[in-house]
Amino acid sequence: MRSASKEISEPVVTAAPEAEAPDPAVLTDAGWHAEGDPYAVWSWMRRHSPVHHHPAGDLPAFWSLTRYADVRAAYRDPATFSSRQGVLLRPSDQGVDPGGGMTLALTDPPRHKQLRAVVADWFTTRAVREIEAAIHTAVRGSLEQVRTAPVVDFVHDIAGRVSMYLIGSLMGVPERDHESLFRWTNEAFEAGVSLAAHQDLMRYFIAMMEQRLAEPTDDLVSALLGGTVEDELLTEEEVLLNCENIVGATENGRLAIAGGMAAFLDHPDQWRRLGADRSLLPSAVEEVLRWTSSATHSMRTATRDCEVGGRRIAAGDRVVLWVPSANRDEDVFTAPDSFDIARSPNRHLALGIGEHFCLGATLARAQMRILYGELLDRTDRIEAAGPAHPVRSIAVAGPETLPIRLVYR
Repeated sequence: MRSASKEISEPVVTAAPEAEAPDPAVLTDAGWHAEGDPYAVWSWMRRHSPVHHHPAGDLPAFWSLTRYADVRAAYRDPATFSSRQGVLLRPSDQGVDPGGGMTLALTDPPRHKQLRAVVADWFTTRAVREIEAAIHTAVRGSLEQVRTAPVVDFVHDIAGRVSMYLIGSLMGVPERDHESLFRWTNEAFEAGVSLAAHQDLMRYFIAMMEQRLAEPTDDLVSALLGGTVEDELLTEEEVLLNCENIVGATENGRLAIAGGMAAFLDHPDQWRRLGADRSLLPSAVEEVLRWTSSATHSMRTATRDCEVGGRRIAAGDRVVLWVPSANRDEDVFTAPDSFDIARSPNRHLALGIGEHFCLGATLARAQMRILYGELLDRTDRIEAAGPAHPVRSIAVAGPETLPIRLVYR
């Protein structure tokens, strides 16, 4: 009981000042994505401005979606959120993507489904199982090439080579040309330009198309040349652009694989855990996909007036889905900023969902699972041999270089 003659002082509790609000405009700065902390900005936006409007600048005006539920809903509603006008932010002076309506990435239903059916058989679970031996061969061949190297760039020498060799094989590129294909695509990726701008690569595929028109074989290029949409053969331009589209998708694959290795280097306990329990490989692959979210954004164009999160989006407005933000949403993932190879459930959106769910998802998962498994089999340990350098991009994320040392058994 308090004495009437003596006051008992209570401790004064003051709330910690909230960190200064970040400026969402930094999300359009490729250099900042490489050197800053986009996850801190996305975290703030999910809490305070989950549907955020960005005024026009060098890029056109657009809306940002950062919450899992909103991103997922937009992916699943292609009638409202169209891919036809482009799926990546482009400077205003470049206009819309010229491949609109012609490629897998830039079509809407029903045309998208018909175009997808032309090549879908090459990427089914059954098809991937049938080429698992080829995946093992590509992985082992890449690892043998660097076995005596004191330092290896994991991105270029392993992840990139494996990804390109595999897609080259599916497209019918002879083994003798795999290194050329690998070199040309690297040149385009490193320059940050479209593969269609690389003349040697485009000339190669044009010559390949001419060969397949004369003598079709059992490969993706022949499938595209013989494919029909609405009972009409694809034009040669459509075939060429879809070849570019399929090859270009390997950039996301190699960045995810390399980003996963970077995560394991940062969390060596998880690599040891995986080595001790290989049954965790499937869930480890899913966690790598969630953690890396190598496709940083995917853009859509509203086809009608609509409302998202209480904000009115007008027909014609661009809407950007920030996939890494959705995959760290606290409302969906427990401890989202923890890298946990046993995470379950793990309903990430790294491969999309709905009509545009990644066509090569099964192949990407098998490739990652086999590569990590081979590395566990062949090495005693993997060490960082220098700092990783991230790509400078608002479209993709992951290490541009990742120097490592492989200590073999």
